[in-house]
Amino acid sequence: MNKHQSYWKANLRLMAICLSIWFVVSFLFGIILVEPLNNFHLGGYKLGFWFAQQGSIYTFVALVFFYSSR
Repeated sequence: MNKHQSYWKANLRLMAICLSIWFVVSFLFGIILVEPLNNFHLGGYKLGFWFAQQGSIYTFVALVFFYSSR
């Protein structure tokens, strides 16, 4: 495999991991698992609500910084 192919293979793998994490946090935690997560609280807010409103945004920003550092 040449240099360009190995770069894109690693890059696509990294993007798939980042998008999977974002999907889990924003869709699963924020929509699908919101009821069980609402039994817990974070900073006075229900955890399901927090993931839907703030957690997905914080995770996205963290993933952008993580991806850009690679």
